[in-house]
Amino acid sequence: MPLALWALTLSAFAIGTTEFVIVGLVPSIANDLGVSLPSAGLLVSLYAVGVAIGAPVLTALTGRWNRKIVLISLMGLFVVGNLLAWQAPSYETLILARILTGLAHGVFFSIGSMIATSLVSKDKEASAIAIMFTGLTVALVTGVPLGTWIGQHFGWRATFLVVSLLGLIALLGSAILVPKNLKQSIPATFKEQLQVIVKPRLLLVYLMTILGYGGTFTAFTYVAPILEQQTGFVPSAISLIMLVYGVSVAVGNIWGGKLADKRGPISALSIIFSALTIILLAFTFTMESKVAAVLTILIWGAFAFGNVPGLQLYVVKQAQKHTPNAVDVASGLNIAAFNIGIALGSIIGGSVVEGMSLQDTAWIGAAISALALIVTRYSGMLDKREIQRV
Repeated sequence: MPLALWALTLSAFAIGTTEFVIVGLVPSIANDLGVSLPSAGLLVSLYAVGVAIGAPVLTALTGRWNRKIVLISLMGLFVVGNLLAWQAPSYETLILARILTGLAHGVFFSIGSMIATSLVSKDKEASAIAIMFTGLTVALVTGVPLGTWIGQHFGWRATFLVVSLLGLIALLGSAILVPKNLKQSIPATFKEQLQVIVKPRLLLVYLMTILGYGGTFTAFTYVAPILEQQTGFVPSAISLIMLVYGVSVAVGNIWGGKLADKRGPISALSIIFSALTIILLAFTFTMESKVAAVLTILIWGAFAFGNVPGLQLYVVKQAQKHTPNAVDVASGLNIAAFNIGIALGSIIGGSVVEGMSLQDTAWIGAAISALALIVTRYSGMLDKREIQRV
């Protein structure tokens, strides 16, 4: 694979660490800033809101910019956002820092997916996206557990300082490894961009993405308090369990890319959403046992992010058919959809924690994943009808 792809992966690692490390720090931030668990969990949602806004809006605004300049600018914004989180004097400032960092995240994965697919042959597109997103999964393997450990031993602020240094390294990596003459599609007109949000087939993919991620994050946002309060693990064990989860995610992400290349996006996503529904339902009961909880989390990780390559490949294919001049914007909106799912999932999870219990987040997450499966099968049925018409 081209060196430029590994530069994207390096940036994805830094971004992935800052996005997901907050999950392991929710109890610490809640205690330190004197806010409730759902309020601390809201930091996951608000980051996702920043991504959801940043992905389509900033992707469209930077459409005429040189791709390399966009990448470097984004990593600069990312570093600033994390430095602000490190120094945040209040919960409100931390919210602002998370939204700023989320803005950078959204555009990065939007244009990154397009760059990744342009660097390889058609038959390796899903695998190229999977490799770039491996930065996210490696972040879950090493960045998140290490960041959680740093936060528990040196305070949560130290975690954001370390992440800002990671971002600086990624910025330098992009400056050195990413070529200047990246393939750049013709910027879409405003009318073409508008088509992306009114085409029913694209809206269906976004709904698949929102539900697919919403299900997982209804429970995953509160996995640290679940493991402490429901399962009975000591806080120091959480970083080790996050490591187990991250290893599983890394394997699942690569497997998901290969499955999407081999069987096509719909078949691959149907398998993954079916498995997620069963796993989350099982977690409702297994979280009461230490051994069973860790085993469930290990299997959960293998499927939780395995849907990313299939969903990104599917939205690009649909955009090429329905809005060929706005594929970048369509890809950006799917990144927004991922994070709308994360935001809604964590908000729903917070409501469940307040009104019901931590345990109920898992089966409610399973119900949302089941809806993702239904929408996926429906979209696949529409694909078959289109082929039959031709």
